[in-house]
Amino acid sequence: METYEVNKIIAFFKESIQDLNKALQPSKLESQYKELSKEMQEPSFWLNTKQAKKTAKDATAIRQKLDDFYHLEMKLKSLVEWFEISEEGTEEWIILEQDIDTLQKELKSFELETILNGPYDYNNAIIELHPGAGGTESQDWCDMLYRMYTRYAQKKRYKVEVLDYQAGDEAGIKSVTILIKGPYAYGYLKAERGVHRLVRISPFDSNARRHTSFASCDVLPEISDDIDIVIKDEDINIDVYRSGGAGGQSVNTTDSAVRITHLATGIVVTCQNERSQHKNKDSAMSVLKAKLVQEEIKKQEATVKNIKGEQKDISWGSQIRSYVFHPYQMVKDHRTNYEVGQVDLVMDGEIDGFINAYLKAGDENEQS
Repeated sequence: METYEVNKIIAFFKESIQDLNKALQPSKLESQYKELSKEMQEPSFWLNTKQAKKTAKDATAIRQKLDDFYHLEMKLKSLVEWFEISEEGTEEWIILEQDIDTLQKELKSFELETILNGPYDYNNAIIELHPGAGGTESQDWCDMLYRMYTRYAQKKRYKVEVLDYQAGDEAGIKSVTILIKGPYAYGYLKAERGVHRLVRISPFDSNARRHTSFASCDVLPEISDDIDIVIKDEDINIDVYRSGGAGGQSVNTTDSAVRITHLATGIVVTCQNERSQHKNKDSAMSVLKAKLVQEEIKKQEATVKNIKGEQKDISWGSQIRSYVFHPYQMVKDHRTNYEVGQVDLVMDGEIDGFINAYLKAGDENEQS
């Protein structure tokens, strides 16, 4: 990287941060944060627990956004100062190039988070994976996706909690539900909702033929306690049964697994990962609330699409992304046309490019 290139990059960074400053209005956010902090210091603050939790959550989100923005400003200032004392070909110049790369990534990440302004985007995410038809091959594909999202979460420093896991008969999984905890987990991972297609030579086919398999991914926002969603006892059926682990082993000798059926919508939720029936019931209710909220989101989206004259098929035939292992290697998102040739990296959780392209495309469509 030459001096003139660094000058151009720094000028671009300055312009980007100025644009973010206009969009964020930090002084306005600081005022909002002060008001919320003042409210939280009132003696009566915790009398209304749900409202108090919401206020505390809002304050945390604002403070985090402000701190991240100030961090970018300080990094740019340090970068400029380091540039002024560095010369091409020196160790200082190598450090400068590394700092440029780091700031570029952090800036992109922050710009995306400014797009994530939906009512649940900051929430934790619940991911449900189900294999399509195809037996062991599609169940193995479902397991591969489960690993991909787990690795993605680890790279983002998110926490992963398995809520429900049903192992396949020979290999893979029949279904899995996981909770991914971290800031903007739902905002990012909602981009993964849809059908994922795999093309490869199946290791389960003795004739080494090429197979096409499918798995569905549903992504829900975890609903916090401060949001009122009333589920009456008469609206649901709760069944308990003995949970089973991988390979059909017994996880518990008591009826700890829980199945909840919402009568009005027909939504069924199961949870068997905990040894405690009470904990499984709490987890299942959490997923049910998320599904009910998701139903409302879908209704709102359908209304908007009808107004715009848009309809989108969500059947198994409308895959959002293809993962081709044979006869060539390519992962392509059919919504944005974003593609990469390094399949192994994608399966190891490197899916930021796909998510970023989807979120940016959605933001551009909203603005147009």
